[in-house]
Amino acid sequence: MDLRNKVAIITGGTHGIGAATALSLAEQGASIALVARNAGDGAVSKRIEALGIPCITVTADLSKEEECTRAVNEVQVHYGSIDIIVHSAGSAAPGSLLNGAREVWYQAFDIHVHAVFHLCRAAVPYMKKNKEGAIVLIGSAAGLRGVKNALAYAVVKGAIPQFCRALAFELSPDNITVNCVSPGVIRTRFQDFLTPEQVKNNINNRIPLQREGTPEDVASVICTLVKNRFITGENIVIDGGMTMRIA
Repeated sequence: MDLRNKVAIITGGTHGIGAATALSLAEQGASIALVARNAGDGAVSKRIEALGIPCITVTADLSKEEECTRAVNEVQVHYGSIDIIVHSAGSAAPGSLLNGAREVWYQAFDIHVHAVFHLCRAAVPYMKKNKEGAIVLIGSAAGLRGVKNALAYAVVKGAIPQFCRALAFELSPDNITVNCVSPGVIRTRFQDFLTPEQVKNNINNRIPLQREGTPEDVASVICTLVKNRFITGENIVIDGGMTMRIA
């Protein structure tokens, strides 16, 4: 896909993986709509506009269906088109089966699973009119192997690749690709709760490449999936080898 004059919605686009993806797509010519709960300091939009690329920021609580629909419609009205969706918005969901709060469980589904459904349901009719499109969802290595004391997070992230595969079949006649990336340990504010000892353990004992990933490591793969028109229904793991099986 030639990204010039294309319109990309990036949820969670004001920080971390979402911000890196928005900048990468903008560098290749795509107009950007950042969708986030808070507009933040506008640093990402300013960097995009400095490239001569249009960028708007839409504030929305994506855990609510009506907010997902409103955000998509606002982008469509502003740009007159939607070609790309990258759902990077998310939140931690700590807690075990017996000690986790019920509210955390339901909130995890709202922001990680239900938001994907509502965003795609609102945007796909617009994308179909363009006879081409790309959707990239963010899973997690936690959804592939599980993670201690974060049951809800592991479950919802495990659901994302299956949603991707099912939707890829559904949208293939419309030339809309649907793919997923599953990052491992990526150095974003999402990892700020880790102690120096935990960071050291990750690097020395869990990640064969001996470093944490960066948002740009993930963004480069997302951009490839957006541009390539013959990859769909795939889940690309970006974790420095953390989840590979070693004989």
